[in-house]
Amino acid sequence: MTATAPVRRRATVRELVAASRPLSWINTAFPFAAALLLSSRHVGALLVVGTVFFLVPYNLLMYGVNDVFDHESDARNPRKGGAEGALLAASSLPSLLRWSIGLAVPFAVAVPVLAAVEEPGRGGWTALALAVVLFAVVAYSAPGLRFKERPGLDSATSSSHFVGPAVVGLVAGGAEPTRTVLAIVVAFFCWGMAAQAFGAVQDVGPDREAGIASVATALGARRTVRAAVALWLLAGLVVLLAGLPAACAAVLVVPYVITVWPYRNLADADAARANRGWRVFLRLNYGCGFVVFWLCWWAWVGT
Repeated sequence: MTATAPVRRRATVRELVAASRPLSWINTAFPFAAALLLSSRHVGALLVVGTVFFLVPYNLLMYGVNDVFDHESDARNPRKGGAEGALLAASSLPSLLRWSIGLAVPFAVAVPVLAAVEEPGRGGWTALALAVVLFAVVAYSAPGLRFKERPGLDSATSSSHFVGPAVVGLVAGGAEPTRTVLAIVVAFFCWGMAAQAFGAVQDVGPDREAGIASVATALGARRTVRAAVALWLLAGLVVLLAGLPAACAAVLVVPYVITVWPYRNLADADAARANRGWRVFLRLNYGCGFVVFWLCWWAWVGT
């Protein structure tokens, strides 16, 4: 009994890490950290605790809740069971749900409290922003809400999962709603909607078989890919309004458009082929994220 306890703990940790999608950790932690740093110009406990929260517990909540309530359909999806989504045994789901919620709660309390300490007057607004973000995370997958099955709302909610941490950082840091800030947030939101829409294309077949609605099952593969292209182009145009150095990020939509362009006439029967483009998309995020990091550095040094 005693000898197997460490083994079970290690297995649980491995399952939780797999469920939290390590490939996506940086996609939520970096927007928060960058937004908070550039708006508050302060390195403190809020930055550390908030970044840790949006790095792992936030992703575990987002993907863990999704894995629990989508387990049946995921079991029929050939993409699941690897880097694109964990596929845990049904017996592990109750534990996954407890850990997903239990690990997030202390951080969700600590972030607004630290914001109130470091940025007087921002605690309440930070709590409100974070509550909206966390509601969207749960509402995406939870029974009775299932925003992921409401075409259009699925893309908007998914985008909020990544834009939300940046908004929390801006609010906690006391950022003013300037043209630059608004342009960056809107452009980021358009980018997120495009990403979700294109990602949904590859699952048209499994989703229709499981009776799951999505923007891709509603529009079809071809129109969804074209909508994603339009949203990425719109993101590029909007961010031009932000001024330098943020406007330089407009060029980053080009590799995304080039990646998905070959799928613009994709038939629903061939929708699974979009997985090749999705895998390129996942790698593009790291390269483009590196460029965004240096643009943030430019903004930091310049001000």
